Amino acid sequence: MPALFDFEKLAAQLYTAVLSDVLDGLGYRNQAMAPFVRPLDEGLTLFGHARTGLYMPTYSVSPDENPYEIEIALIDDLKPGDVAVLACDGPTTRIAPWGELLTTASRMRGAVGCVTDGLVRDVRHIRAAGFPVFHGGIGPLDSKGRGKMMNMDVPVRCAGAAVAPGDLIFGDVDGVIAIPAAVAEKAIEIALDKVESENRTRDELLQGALLKDVYDKYGVL
Repeated sequence: MPALFDFEKLAAQLYTAVLSDVLDGLGYRNQAMAPFVRPLDEGLTLFGHARTGLYMPTYSVSPDENPYEIEIALIDDLKPGDVAVLACDGPTTRIAPWGELLTTASRMRGAVGCVTDGLVRDVRHIRAAGFPVFHGGIGPLDSKGRGKMMNMDVPVRCAGAAVAPGDLIFGDVDGVIAIPAAVAEKAIEIALDKVESENRTRDELLQGALLKDVYDKYGVL
């Protein structure tokens, strides 16, 4: 079972830059998603457990096929604190897996956000809902006949970052970080300590201290 975290409290204390630095120090140097993945609302922070969906391009739909079957199954199985991570091998101009109705269904299940390297649509409605969504672009396309979720709850690579089910996903205005579950508790503990050191560094800089002296004292930059 994933470790239990107070996501709301931690989201108010942490930020992607400090988490990226900590993961670098732990030897995980490729956990930041590519910069093209951006928040629909820069004022929202996302933090929760990853639930993954793996997409592939498609170019037709069989008459008796429901191309949304696995996608619906994932959304209906979301739990409180989950983040839908939809890997579309983005950037893409064709696959738009997320919109208003998936947002609404996910909110009702207690999910806390979505990250995709695909496209999103219904942007005004999603912003009005206050639901954190990080996307690889905005477009009006239906995914039907263009892309299809082929599997759920499997390891994926989203915008260049490896994500496994149960990993932690943190997103803010600077981007998105995937924290491997195996080091999540350690990474968060170190990150909280680093935030405290950065706060002390800032306070002393505001008092006129030299950067070199403060860096020598706290070791953060």
